[in-house]
Amino acid sequence: MTIHSLNTKRASRSAESRVAAQDWRTLVSELNAQGCAVMPGLLSAEECAEMAALYPREEHFRSHVVMARHGFGKGEYRYFRYPLPDLIEGLRTALYPRLASVANDWNEKMGAALRYPADHAAFLKRCHDEGQTKPTPLLLQYGSGDFNCLHQDLYGALAFPLQVAILLSEPGEDFTGGEFVLTEQRPRMQSRAEVVPLKRGDAVIFAVHNRPVEGSRSYYRVNLRHGVSRLRSGRRHTVGIIFHDAK
Repeated sequence: MTIHSLNTKRASRSAESRVAAQDWRTLVSELNAQGCAVMPGLLSAEECAEMAALYPREEHFRSHVVMARHGFGKGEYRYFRYPLPDLIEGLRTALYPRLASVANDWNEKMGAALRYPADHAAFLKRCHDEGQTKPTPLLLQYGSGDFNCLHQDLYGALAFPLQVAILLSEPGEDFTGGEFVLTEQRPRMQSRAEVVPLKRGDAVIFAVHNRPVEGSRSYYRVNLRHGVSRLRSGRRHTVGIIFHDAK
């Protein structure tokens, strides 16, 4: 199997058509209300297995991070190098315009001047002009006892405010525990936790850093972090699609 075959030989639909097939009215409503939303069945079981099988193939990655060495948790991940796998590149390109519309609406509500172009290539050019040229899509691997501390994937001054994680393993069969967790800190309130149930092939869209929440007079900004709870058993793989590049 080659990286090229992940999309051109195995995918039954193009990235554009599978993204378009999602219920975007409901997804946007969930993003606005909760800061996250689930796209069910974005990848097939076969695509999930093929993507996870790339993990030990070092030639496809630019770096390898062992979380415990940096205090990030336990587990590890690898950042893909360019060119990205066709399937990941296609989804990154197809998802971005729909999420850019949400991001621009959020910035308007929060009083932020920054606006994102509709085309992902145009946004990447902005990143590269800022010196952020390293690809950020990544493949994560967790074993029994591993976890990912709450964090934000920013990587530089220019960060897109939404990202996507796709679960490649089947809960209850490949692993137990290991739930995706999102926390939200509102002003003068205790943090709120959201545990997002996912099945193999499901993708969760979530806020990277901030999002607007409607108050009694106007919108205000809340701060979010995400992580993964402790695996009780087995092995868990996830692919992360981050839309900005890194410094």
